[in-house]
Amino acid sequence: MAKSGSARPSRAGAVRKSSKGRTVGSGGQGRQALEGKKPTPKAEDRPYHPAGKAKAARERFAAAGGKGRPGARSSNERAQDGGRPAPARRVKKADDFEMVTGRNSVVEALRARIPATALYVAFRVEVDERVKEALSLATKRGIPVMEVMRPELDRLSGHDSVHQGLALKVPPYEYAHPESLLEEAQRKGKKPLFVALDGITDPRNLGAIIRSTAAFGGQGVIVPQRRSVGVTAAAWKTSAGAAATTPVAMASNLTQTLKAFKAAGVFVVGLAGDGDVSLPGLDFADGPIVIVVGNEGKGLSRLVAETCDAIVSIPITGAESLNAGIAASVTLYEIARQRAL
Repeated sequence: MAKSGSARPSRAGAVRKSSKGRTVGSGGQGRQALEGKKPTPKAEDRPYHPAGKAKAARERFAAAGGKGRPGARSSNERAQDGGRPAPARRVKKADDFEMVTGRNSVVEALRARIPATALYVAFRVEVDERVKEALSLATKRGIPVMEVMRPELDRLSGHDSVHQGLALKVPPYEYAHPESLLEEAQRKGKKPLFVALDGITDPRNLGAIIRSTAAFGGQGVIVPQRRSVGVTAAAWKTSAGAAATTPVAMASNLTQTLKAFKAAGVFVVGLAGDGDVSLPGLDFADGPIVIVVGNEGKGLSRLVAETCDAIVSIPITGAESLNAGIAASVTLYEIARQRAL
């Protein structure tokens, strides 16, 4: 213990008297001194404060000429505030496209006159008969030919595809509205005949149905927006050019579209192996009809089947069943035959 009257050793951080009698603490010493610090900035002047971000958004809004919503924050800003970023939403862009890759596929697509915007050829590609034909067909149709390095062609085609030095850029298909198909048929004085797909996912089936629809006097094909195949390059190629003259419409809700057609006086006929009406016995083939073709495995969905005026079966003698494309073709032929009578 220290002797009475002797000076005690100073303790770190202890308050002591300065020579001028002022009380100072350890916070006022050294580089971390508080002396000279400015007042705490306002909330809107702090860049990471919600009020500061709102102010920055208003300034961006004013700088952009008043376009957009003032005070709106990006998903990154909301994430920095501890909030959850808004889910990403895919918006279909005008420059969406599909790439047909491989020498045989490119040549066949050009022969079928699939709409294309560019033919990409790898730099110093080994030229054979298919490459020569692709270049000749593209030149005759006025399709630009672009020579690119292989890494760029790999990126355009997708790293899991085999392009063999050739790739064809195909623009997205422009779908019609289902109601416009009916209006166009009525305007031209034709008896409506359409084919609707319910759960068809094979593009070759779609291409075959488009081709059969055109061959037997149909005015269009309807595909649902979800859980269904769209008009891809493979479907276009299978249609053998019929996709250029037979419109394909996309329905946001197939059941509601079929109900709208029924309200307009169109008979809705579904195809199923266990249908209660035999195709040769279809007694309203002479009227306006939309044929609904279901998935080969699951058949027609419940709501679509309930919407149909009749479920029709195709009598077959063998043990094998018909795929969707052939079933639609047989039905279209029978309807065309009965109409001709």
